[in-house]
Amino acid sequence: MQNKNAKKTQDFVTVKEIRDGVIIQKDGSLSTILMVSSINLALKSADEQQAIIMQFQHFLNSIEFPVQVFIQSQKLDIRPYVTMMEDRQKQQVNELIKIQTKEYINFIKSFTNKTNIMTKSFFIIVSYNPPMVNTKKGFGLFSSKKETVSKKISNEFEENQTQLEQRANIIKSGLTRTGVRLVRLGTEEIVELLYKLFNPGESEKPVNLN
Repeated sequence: MQNKNAKKTQDFVTVKEIRDGVIIQKDGSLSTILMVSSINLALKSADEQQAIIMQFQHFLNSIEFPVQVFIQSQKLDIRPYVTMMEDRQKQQVNELIKIQTKEYINFIKSFTNKTNIMTKSFFIIVSYNPPMVNTKKGFGLFSSKKETVSKKISNEFEENQTQLEQRANIIKSGLTRTGVRLVRLGTEEIVELLYKLFNPGESEKPVNLN
């Protein structure tokens, strides 16, 4: 018998709506997600490493609002690649190549079963929390009853979205100088990312950074 007091899954999700690549939280705040490429400092010269670190330090000192860094680690799902290779094996007319392809597939399966191969994705969450405003009209006095943030979002979404985009552009401009590439996720990509977070084990659709 289902517990009447049991909370629904939606109760644990703070997202109210996703519109035009913007996440609207239940508390009225807005967020957008930037996917960021990585840099292997070990492959850089000492001077290049120092330059990157200095640029990143300058970036941190230049931002005047909080940001969140999210690193997603997932076990590499090799199944789509194996399926593709098996299809190619069936299409091969050369018997020798077909045998070699099968041996390669078996090697890939064996290697990935013995080795825990992880993929990492890097994201920056930029947020903007619109200020509370008064609804009661008067002679410039503050009202004890304030308009809810959610109502302000619905009435002034474009204005708040502009504020959020300005913050996102500052982040993109600053981090680009360090040599990384950034792309802002659209509505579809955000929905997919959040779905995968709450449903681990699903195959991941990559986001193109080029």
